[in-house]
Amino acid sequence: MSIERAEPPAPQGDYVPAVIHGGLIFSAGMTPRRNGVLTVTGTVGEQVDLATARAAATLAASNALAAVRSVLPPEAGGLRCLQMTVYIACAPGFTAASAVADGASEAIAAELGAGALPARSAIGVAALPSGAPVEVQLVAATL
Repeated sequence: MSIERAEPPAPQGDYVPAVIHGGLIFSAGMTPRRNGVLTVTGTVGEQVDLATARAAATLAASNALAAVRSVLPPEAGGLRCLQMTVYIACAPGFTAASAVADGASEAIAAELGAGALPARSAIGVAALPSGAPVEVQLVAATL
């Protein structure tokens, strides 16, 4: 299990990337940004295909993990992701939200191990900040 500290994406508004309280860490919603720039925009099922949305979810989840790690105390023995919410900006009638969210789960498994997968929700929405196709929010606990 990796607990290395990577820099989380810079906030795009008036908030912090993550907050720790009582051993629980809550990330802000993270979009698929690299160096502050969205890698893809649009609505899944219209401008964005399933494979692209899934890859965007992978990047967004990696950003959420970076945010969580940024507030992890040095004395912590690691972290456990407890819950993940994946929001998908999708076209009416789009029903593959879980397949998009699988990209986010892949990021968690790749970075923390397959046994570290959290409980997960995949929620279709009309729009997300800056036109992002996905946004991922994590709740984790220190070990």
